[in-house]
Amino acid sequence: MYVLLGICLALAAFLAVNAIASLAASFAWRALDRLTGGGSARARAEVLFAVRIAPPALAFIFVGFFLLPAYVGYEPRTTSEVVSAKLAAFALLSALGVAFAINRACRSYLATRALRRQWLAAATEIKLPSIDVPAFRIPHSFPIIAVVGTIRPRLFIANQVLQSLSAEELAAAIAHECGHLAARDNLKRGLLRACRDALMIAPFGRSLDRAWAETAEAAADEHAAQTSPAVALNLASALVRIARMIPVGIHAELPLAAFLVGDETRGVKARVRRLLELASSNCEPRSDYRVQGRIFPLLALALLLTVGAAFATNSSILLAIHSIVERVVSLLS
Repeated sequence: MYVLLGICLALAAFLAVNAIASLAASFAWRALDRLTGGGSARARAEVLFAVRIAPPALAFIFVGFFLLPAYVGYEPRTTSEVVSAKLAAFALLSALGVAFAINRACRSYLATRALRRQWLAAATEIKLPSIDVPAFRIPHSFPIIAVVGTIRPRLFIANQVLQSLSAEELAAAIAHECGHLAARDNLKRGLLRACRDALMIAPFGRSLDRAWAETAEAAADEHAAQTSPAVALNLASALVRIARMIPVGIHAELPLAAFLVGDETRGVKARVRRLLELASSNCEPRSDYRVQGRIFPLLALALLLTVGAAFATNSSILLAIHSIVERVVSLLS
């Protein structure tokens, strides 16, 4: 009973912290949305990603650093407490959420791998000097230009895109994809998909996912535009050309991929307008893109783990948490 009670408490606590943190994150984003609206798209994308990923991260830290050590350290091995029906129900709901999250992550990975193999079977490798990942041209009804994969990404470009874009437009489009590579957007997209089901009781998650996807595209546009005003104009032209090439009723199946223009083309107008603004303002390059895209999230996670570890070594805090757990078990019995 000791082990079963501990497992149920951990799962129920994960669900509770997830729910509370998700509600707090939804209110936090309303304030942060206004604060980040006038800044760079990359900074806004990183804030969005942090807000979206924070609830499950906090839940894992609370359970792993606080609840389990408090339970192991202060709960008697011969406890007389039992797993009540209410506690079991909360634990089951939490377990289902985690299982769905793992299932979604696995399905996305397998679907991406299968799609990559399918495309590679009909692909022809091409040499592009402006990108350091393997690039391929493929026959496809959709005007694909996308980086597919997370660990070993590859760039795929549809034949009609290579034939329609000028050399300058193609270079600008590739600069956009380099922005996604530098920010590890495919990895972040996979994490967000997994967390979508882990936070199944938080309806705001999907809207944040859409906001992050739109902002990530704007950030990649910004990354390309910072090269020069000419690149910004060429990318705007490439966006318009590719949007016009999308056939009616054809969809691109891209589980974990960063692509220039997707099925939804209504956002192209805003992106083109923003690129024209960047070109006219002759914007100077900001801080290193790789630092913003990689180092900042890692530093935020390291800070969370450091603070959690520091508090978790405090016996008074662990004893207080165990006392709270005892009250919760009593209320749910």
